[in-house]
Amino acid sequence: MRSLYSGFGKSLRLGLGTDAIALVDAQRWRRAPVDVLAEASLGASGLDHLAVALRAMLQDADVAGRALTVIVSDELARLWQVSPPDGSARMADLEGAAALRFQALYGAAPVGWRIGADWSVKRPFLAAGLPAALLALLEEIAAEQSLRLVEVTPQFVAAFNGVRAKLADDAWFGVLQAGVLTLGVQAVAGHLGAVRAVAVPAGADGAWLATHVTREALRLDVPAPGRLQLCGDAPSNWQTQGKLACTLFDAGRNGAGWSAPVRLACSGSRA
Repeated sequence: MRSLYSGFGKSLRLGLGTDAIALVDAQRWRRAPVDVLAEASLGASGLDHLAVALRAMLQDADVAGRALTVIVSDELARLWQVSPPDGSARMADLEGAAALRFQALYGAAPVGWRIGADWSVKRPFLAAGLPAALLALLEEIAAEQSLRLVEVTPQFVAAFNGVRAKLADDAWFGVLQAGVLTLGVQAVAGHLGAVRAVAVPAGADGAWLATHVTREALRLDVPAPGRLQLCGDAPSNWQTQGKLACTLFDAGRNGAGWSAPVRLACSGSRA
């Protein structure tokens, strides 16, 4: 799906989590080592604490004039499926459907949220929302620091966009981060029609994964996938146990020992 705020020249990347942030230089077009420029704990929640930490980090890193991509933890975002209304022909029809679905799921209209989606009049599509106040703060600080803000996107969307061309037609996509598995179900090749998230129990193995995926397919009334392709911190035994073929896009990458915010910053990159 398209990012909530997008552009070109992505190399400087900020991982924005609920309790920590990290700034890295990850070259998108060549497999160069990631340079971790800075990490910081937020100490407390709230935009005021984020603003102080982020301004200090960017000033110390001396990155004025660079292009900046921000990857936001999925805990700070909302993801949901939208079915286009019959006879949809205008963007306003799709935006209205996304807003109505948001309200049905979360109990309130999406006031204070900025929404982006893989808009389509022909198939169900994935929508994502980020707090408008957070985006406004990022835009403000980027301008102060002479940075070109080219993309702000949730982690799941960033990871999917980074590998969508490599997904098998019969596969589901997933991201495992901080003990939460988020699964994306392809409506058609390269486009997601549903997203489901679950907390992974301690010690979950390949058999648990296969059972969970089968259960989700039944709930969604779709065929079970032929395979699962994952990004994130998936246990190695998910690839060797159970009846579901499972492969990791992250296998062999240079992320061993990375902190959670650094891994977040690198989501969707080719580093």
